[in-house]
Amino acid sequence: MASTKLMETKDGKRFFQICVSRGYGKAPYKTRWYWPEGWSKRTAEREAAKQAAAFELACKNGEVLNRAEKKKQEEREREEEARRLAEAAKLKTVRQYADGVYMPTKEVNFSENTRASYRMFLDKHIFPVLGDFLLVDVTPAMITKLLVDFQKTGKSHASTIKLYNILNGIFQMAFLDDSIPINPMLKVKRPAPRKDEHIQEEGEKALTVQELARVLSCVAQEPLKWQAYINLAADSGARRGELCGLQWSDIDWKSNTVTIRRNLQYTPSAGVFEKSPKNGKSRTVDIGPETVALLKKLREEQAHSCISKWCFTQDGIAEPMHPQSPTRYFKKFGEKYGIEDFHPHKLRHTSASIGITNGADVVSVSERLGHSDTAVTLRMYAHANEESIRRAGQTVRDALKAQNG
Repeated sequence: MASTKLMETKDGKRFFQICVSRGYGKAPYKTRWYWPEGWSKRTAEREAAKQAAAFELACKNGEVLNRAEKKKQEEREREEEARRLAEAAKLKTVRQYADGVYMPTKEVNFSENTRASYRMFLDKHIFPVLGDFLLVDVTPAMITKLLVDFQKTGKSHASTIKLYNILNGIFQMAFLDDSIPINPMLKVKRPAPRKDEHIQEEGEKALTVQELARVLSCVAQEPLKWQAYINLAADSGARRGELCGLQWSDIDWKSNTVTIRRNLQYTPSAGVFEKSPKNGKSRTVDIGPETVALLKKLREEQAHSCISKWCFTQDGIAEPMHPQSPTRYFKKFGEKYGIEDFHPHKLRHTSASIGITNGADVVSVSERLGHSDTAVTLRMYAHANEESIRRAGQTVRDALKAQNG
């Protein structure tokens, strides 16, 4: 049986406290019904009795919870809400996940160039196709189509593989942090080259001694700046940006050496910026007297138009050469003299390849190139190493023939 008791709050509001017994030793169910202002006592008591009867019926039907039960229910509701929010947080689109999780994680170790490259692939190729899809809704077929369509536009095999690797990185990370139950990339084949696409062997990326001699002969007819740049690139094996970042103070005129201390880079978002060489270490390489002579001439010529600390400058001013200028010049140079696929990195390949095939040890070549590990050199110039091994074998056979003869 429900009981009612007239009570009053601290601020003077009157209410009836309604209690329904739960049995001996158990706290009763309780509720309040507030006495509306302007009601007579008799009217309020009649309404309180109705409220008590309704409350008692609700208690019998299990519709009312005591304080402990309410607390447990609230805890359950909070836990359920937390689970719901956690699940909702996992339901990210490809764009949201790539921008909010993948890129911030990767950018910790990315160079500015790599960051810009990944951002370009995301904004230009991935987001327009998959960006607005939930991660969990992306299928292997959707990814495969994206890769195939990318190849159909004539993009190189290397670019297609880079796109594949970025996609794999995104979905593998999402799988490992439980954002998706399975990585769809597991059912996506690594793209093969197009049927009409020729993939250069490592040996094809380098010039032969005869081809390099022709390049140096042709460049002798070009402006002095480019004579010095191309001869130095072939002689030192330095990277494009490392040569653009070379300063006169980096040259030791007595010992005929240059010290590579910096690397000029360019991205649309950051502009031209200076960083350390790729492996983070400076290195000193020797150069030939012909290259030194060209650099001395260049320094004298440069002094007539400007005084600059940079060896290679923009025409007529002291600012360093833009890191992309060599690539544009090499392309025009190759077209002018009929040198196929001529670019700055080709001279780096050539310097290493000729060195190894003519007896230079891999450790020394690796140091000269500024590789972080000789394994990198071996992987890139295995063709050259194989040639030097064959030459070594032939040397032994020739020696035996001479002895027997």
